[in-house]
Amino acid sequence: MPDQTGADAPIRVLVVEDEPVTAEAHTAYVRRVPGFEVAGVARTGAEAVRLLRDARAADGSIAGIDLILLDVNLPDTTGIELCRSLRAGGIEIDVIAVTAVRDAAVVRSAVSLGIVQYLIKPFAFAAFAEKLNAYREYRGRVGSAVVTDQQEVDASFAALRTSSGGDVPKGLTRETLERVRAAVREAPDGRGVSAAELAARLDLSRVTARRYLEQLADSGIVERASRYGTPGRPEVEYRRR
Repeated sequence: MPDQTGADAPIRVLVVEDEPVTAEAHTAYVRRVPGFEVAGVARTGAEAVRLLRDARAADGSIAGIDLILLDVNLPDTTGIELCRSLRAGGIEIDVIAVTAVRDAAVVRSAVSLGIVQYLIKPFAFAAFAEKLNAYREYRGRVGSAVVTDQQEVDASFAALRTSSGGDVPKGLTRETLERVRAAVREAPDGRGVSAAELAARLDLSRVTARRYLEQLADSGIVERASRYGTPGRPEVEYRRR
């Protein structure tokens, strides 16, 4: 990881994403997070390699790029293969994988290559900002040449371990939120759950169930849909993304 040029220097991010709309969204997200700026956008693995090689200094560091926001599925390669190629070429730069891939083997490969964060699509801005802010804290801790002690090492790695979906609002608990999330995830394909159904399944009040479901929806983890076929107004149901 290249050294920061100063404590207040922005972290410069190369967005590697082949879908134009998604690339635009990710660059907009990066600009919204304080302390980060967009260093460039690459639509293919080859373009990303070219940008990184052009920015490579004589000492092997990458000038102007501190972090790669890397899509795992690219038209000419995979993000994992691209990262493996960079490591083999001696390009040591931090990577956050951004992908819809949920394959455990891909996750293991990401970890083995030193990818510092793994962000699963789709996600809301809150989850994105949480990952970048965690990375900034980590980078700030390991930016010096010397790590003082074991506690400092542990704190540096702990900075990368963030919860999904942002902070839990007052009155909600992480444990129940994960139970609700699991219940939605376990629903049959193409079907969602209503607040009433979830309340009965998890022994919650209907109001409480709806609060948790709305929190997941606002975080981009589940999506709302209208359920028709019953008398009166359509019922809201919540489906996994």
